[in-house]
This record gives sequence, C-alpha cells and structure tokens, in this order.
Amino acid sequence: MTVDEPFSDKVEARDAPKMPAEYQALLKRVLRIQADCEIGGPHLYVNEWLLTAPSADDQWMLAKVAGEEIDHFRKINRLLNELGEDASELMYVEKSRRDLEAFRQAMPTWADVAAFGFLIDRVGQYQLEEFVGCSYVPLERALPRIIQEERTHVGYGHVKLRDMVRTEEGRAQAQAAVDRWYPRGLDMFGLANSKRAARYLHWGLKRRSNEGARAEYMAEVAPLIEGLGLVVPDATSDRHFR
Repeated sequence: MTVDEPFSDKVEARDAPKMPAEYQALLKRVLRIQADCEIGGPHLYVNEWLLTAPSADDQWMLAKVAGEEIDHFRKINRLLNELGEDASELMYVEKSRRDLEAFRQAMPTWADVAAFGFLIDRVGQYQLEEFVGCSYVPLERALPRIIQEERTHVGYGHVKLRDMVRTEEGRAQAQAAVDRWYPRGLDMFGLANSKRAARYLHWGLKRRSNEGARAEYMAEVAPLIEGLGLVVPDATSDRHFR
C-alpha cells in the first residue's frame, strides 16, 4: 500500500499492534467515543424518567432500552480491552464531561425522552452503520445485534412522539423537544471539513464523510418529522459543528 492509497485489508485484534500508529490511535479513539455515547444515553434519562414514566409499559421499555445501551457499552469496552485500553471510568463520568454535547443536555419533559430516541438514537444508528464493512473485524462482528437493538430504540421514540401529537398540548411539547434535539443530532456528525474524518475513511474505519452522513440523516428525518405534523427545525440554528 502506498502512502495515499486507501487501506483495504482486514485487521483482527491480534494484528492491531502491528498496524501503523495512526490506525491504532484512530481505532481506539472511535471506540472510546462510541463507548461514551452508549453509556451516556442511560445516564441522561434513567435517574429522571425511569420511575416517573407515564405507564408501566413505558417504564419497562425505558428500562429495556437502558439495559441494552449499557450492554452496548460493555461490548465496545471489551473491544477496547482487547487493544489494551479500558473505558470503565466512563460509567461514572458526569454528563457535563461527555464527549458529545447531546449527552450533556437536560430532559425537562417526557417528550424529550421520545425525541431523544427518535433523533439521537437514530444518529447512534448512523454511527454504528459507519462501521459495517470496516477494516477492524472484531468491531464489525459486534454490530448486527447492536444495530438491531438501536433500531428498536429509534422506533420507540417515533411511536411515543406519534402518540403525543394527538393532543394540542402533546404536539406543543413534541415540537419543543424536536427543536431542542434536532440541532444536537446534526452536530453529532462533526465538522464538515474534518481532517480526522478523512483519515477514518482512508483507514477503512468509516465509510461516509461527516457531511455525507449528516445529509443522509436530514433527508431521512425531515419527512418523518413532517409526517408527525411537526415543523422541521432550521438546520442552521443552534448549531456548533458545521
């Protein structure tokens, strides 16, 4: 492989230490960020909403979602362990220190829980799908179950928003929550001109540019938001990464 030629080989855990330093650093970084995202979600809503959910069904589902997200963290952390790293301390990090701003936010209403699943968990699904076919084989092996569960979380958020918009009060709360979380979701994709993102692509650790993935996400969620009878927020408002 020449310096500029994209990496196309497959790497097992035993071979990772033999890889160039840049590959190892990027792999560990992306796994650590993913681990932080997986554990960051439950830390936002469990304390505040698990025991005050609107129904027993919602309480059960929220507990199930939280348990699955924590299990996703466990699986990603095991991948880090194989690389000689450990992210266990992320289980105890305050939300103000999370890597991504979406996981530092407040959830003032139940509509925020629904919008988080509908919008933020959907970004999580996009992030995981970046690794499908990636060069690091242990990561790709872990994906099918995680992605399947993530889709369930997204669907639950969608159903809860759909239930809420049936009343005038619920529609207002749903719109306010979508307005809060939509820009946070867009920011999760990162800077459009990120040099690091280009290196992820080079090493086969991701398959889309930040802006390409964000554009696909926007094209997917806009008709879904409109289908709920809500207004798609301005994609340039309240943004930090473009």
